[in-house]
Amino acid sequence: MPITTTNKALSGILDRHCAELAALEHMSQVEIRSRINQGSLALLANPAHKNVRPTLIGQPARVKVNANIGTSPLASGMAEETDKLKVAETAGADAVMDLSTAGDLDAIRVRMLAETALPLGTVPIYAVAGACAKDGRDPSGFEPGELLEEVEKQARQGVDFMTLHCGLTKRGAELAQDGSRMLGIVSRGGAILARWMRRRGEENPLLTHYDALLDIARAHNVTLSLGDGLRPGAGCDAGDPAQWEEVLTLGVLARRAWAAGVQVMIEGPGHVPLHLVQAQIQGIKRATFGAPLYVLGPLVTDTAAGRDHIAGAIGGALAAQYGADFLCYLTPAEHLCLPDARDVHEGVLASRIAAQAGEAALGRPWAVKREQEMSDARMKLDWKRMADSALDPCLVRARSQGTEHGKECGMCGKFCAIRMAEPEV
Repeated sequence: MPITTTNKALSGILDRHCAELAALEHMSQVEIRSRINQGSLALLANPAHKNVRPTLIGQPARVKVNANIGTSPLASGMAEETDKLKVAETAGADAVMDLSTAGDLDAIRVRMLAETALPLGTVPIYAVAGACAKDGRDPSGFEPGELLEEVEKQARQGVDFMTLHCGLTKRGAELAQDGSRMLGIVSRGGAILARWMRRRGEENPLLTHYDALLDIARAHNVTLSLGDGLRPGAGCDAGDPAQWEEVLTLGVLARRAWAAGVQVMIEGPGHVPLHLVQAQIQGIKRATFGAPLYVLGPLVTDTAAGRDHIAGAIGGALAAQYGADFLCYLTPAEHLCLPDARDVHEGVLASRIAAQAGEAALGRPWAVKREQEMSDARMKLDWKRMADSALDPCLVRARSQGTEHGKECGMCGKFCAIRMAEPEV
């Protein structure tokens, strides 16, 4: 049975918004519905998230950008995270994730849902692990029922998509920790689940209780972002058995979700050397039957600490060209500390540049048109149009101040090549 038939919440959203989505994405309504039912498009929108902006993830819709924000045990403040949320919106993010691990997590989440129309994602196991720690238990000391209750609560609150590491099996965790990997498990959620399985000798509760998760997700049109708990955290680990064990499991779980009327995205990979990006992206897409792919970077070098947003943008541009659908930003703070508002801004813009580069390479009309507009504006020394065509118009206006009304830029002055090439009058 088609997803749009089984999933009543999704069907209602499509009935109200399909025409505007078709105009925005340069697709027909028939194609949108068809691709959602095939699983190659996902529509992020939980009806309980008031005023949410329904957002399509999956090419040939536009490549989207996500911004991660949220508190940590070393830095938590509602005002700071709300400010980051607004900065992400202004910079052009298409979605945000609340990755908070400290403070009043319910209050933070509800506040973010009220403050933004962008789809909001979460990682529910963070809240469960936090509750365990608060009670004096090990962070992995929860019962499966506690995790399911948290997922359902967040779905009722209006969360639009959730990272759930359902494909991390006991075998995969063992492969990642058998000494063959340089950097083991780098996913927080993945590490918590691996610890849970090791301590209890049981299979991943998100896998054994997958049908219950599907029931919750379908009722609220929560898109399951099937997490990459075993993503490579070092370039030399990319493509190892642990990673592919999880990816292959995610493909099976994606088909089960579609059969149950639930939308999914696939997460991954993380650190991938430049020459392996194409094989990774195309391999994951093939193994997961064309499900929308949500990538972190990928980071093409491990040595860009402090500028990982640049390494991630290089990988993101290639990933978009080869089929990735949703770029999760990295910021200059990645691997070092919690990002501040400026980091959020830089991270969003870096990923938007990657999306533009990837879509231009694919010949997408809107991306090619933007490139042509900028080139024409530069040829005509039209400063206003240059700013309007740029991904960060405010920066262009600020840096060109004092020259934007003249006939040359502040770098070349009277040696302007364009002016020199003009016929003399």
